[in-house]
Amino acid sequence: MQEQPINWVALSVFVLLFLFITWLGFASARWRRGDLDQLHEWGLGGRRFGTIVTWFLVGGDLYTAYTFIAVPALAFGAGATAFFAVPYTIVIYPFLFLVFPRLWQVCHRRGYITAGDFVRGRFGNRWLALAITLTGIVATMPYIALQLVGIQVVVGALGISGTGFAADLPLLIAFVVLAAFTYSSGLRAPASIAIVKDILIYVTAFAAIIAIPIELGGFEKIFAAVPAKKVLLALPDAHSTGAYGAYATLAMGSALALFLYPHSMTGILSASSGAAIRRNAAMLPGYSFMLGLLALFGFFAIAAGVDKLPEYAAGFKQFGNNFAVPALLLHSFPDWFVGVAFAAIGIGALVPAAIMSIAAANLYTRNIHREFINRNPTDRQEAQMAKWVSLIVKVGALVFILYVPTKYAIQLQLLGGIWIIQTLPAIMFGVYTRWFNPWALLLGWAVGIYAGTSMAIAANLAPAYPLVVAGFKMPGYTAFYTLLLNLVVAVLLTPLCNRLGGDARVADETLPTDYVA
Repeated sequence: MQEQPINWVALSVFVLLFLFITWLGFASARWRRGDLDQLHEWGLGGRRFGTIVTWFLVGGDLYTAYTFIAVPALAFGAGATAFFAVPYTIVIYPFLFLVFPRLWQVCHRRGYITAGDFVRGRFGNRWLALAITLTGIVATMPYIALQLVGIQVVVGALGISGTGFAADLPLLIAFVVLAAFTYSSGLRAPASIAIVKDILIYVTAFAAIIAIPIELGGFEKIFAAVPAKKVLLALPDAHSTGAYGAYATLAMGSALALFLYPHSMTGILSASSGAAIRRNAAMLPGYSFMLGLLALFGFFAIAAGVDKLPEYAAGFKQFGNNFAVPALLLHSFPDWFVGVAFAAIGIGALVPAAIMSIAAANLYTRNIHREFINRNPTDRQEAQMAKWVSLIVKVGALVFILYVPTKYAIQLQLLGGIWIIQTLPAIMFGVYTRWFNPWALLLGWAVGIYAGTSMAIAANLAPAYPLVVAGFKMPGYTAFYTLLLNLVVAVLLTPLCNRLGGDARVADETLPTDYVA
């Protein structure tokens, strides 16, 4: 098998851009200068990011390096199913417009930094807040690890290989850089780097969508080269919703879950106003358009036949379908542009990984350490604790990706989506109503977590569960089904819990005026 030689031109461009964003990450500490010994300054950028910066930050947060790699890889391997990512990233923005300006408003008024803070204040139940917090942290960890997978794929495509320490060295360097500028600059670092990252990704996407079809003879020839079963979803039979039901529930469930992740919440709460969030709900579909272009890369790779070229055989053997995009770029562009594109992917790993580690650190510091260990920390102690926890989170993700097979990181990330959606009733519904009893919400959460995990294991950790009702088969996204179960439990148990333990509505520390601009 032919080994991938080191591409020195692409590697040089990659390193130069990487050095630039490293400098930018450290320099960001002086951007919109604030006291980084206060948690809201370090972990939320002082809540001073306007519409444009928030657009880059949230977009850079949600559309990650693994997105750049995995969505085209899914199109390359499974075909049309991959395009579920396009409707789901459109459906999320009405939720963003309706729910999150209200959440931002109350968090700004009350000084809340995390979703756990909001749930604790709204429902007055520390155990419900702890459940929300632990769910967020656990769901975030494999997500960080997957960003490192994106870096691994790019480094391998550049021809850097080896065994033992030599193979792990690029990841270790990326980890040290990420840890250092996150510790020193907080959320300001990924916010500034996200601007560079998104520009590079847009340049790469538009260049590829123009140049590659020309090289391959046009879109007609590209789609003619794609097997028919990959172009369209398979038609369901008379006794099943088939792939249609799985596609629809996967899109809707993913949309409901996405902004519940701690890193999404951190990006939103760092905005300067609710109006900035509403504007972003209108502007962020621009990323959905780009995602559709990226998904087409999978079909481009099929038409180019990159998996059949001997020079890329080693990459496909090591990374599977995840190597489709790097191979396509290597095959289609000059080396200097490959360096730019690979830098976009590599930087696209650092931005969300930084935000994820900050978000997990905020959750631990506010809703575990402050709630259960040190109830009266100084501002400096609180910020310092978050900085140390952000380092620990990144070390955990690095150890995970170095010593645990990648497939487990992917499977845990799929489970993370099932888990994080169980926080929806307490957060999204909590923004509008205090009707639910907190103990009923906690029991609904527990039932959703247990049922979702069990169903995922029964389906061999596939995203869709083959639900059968009265002989009719309805394959659907496990997270979506278990959210419905969670809601049913919470609704049915709320009157019972109110009767047994009192209404407890006096525990709500928020006011109706807190939710209005």
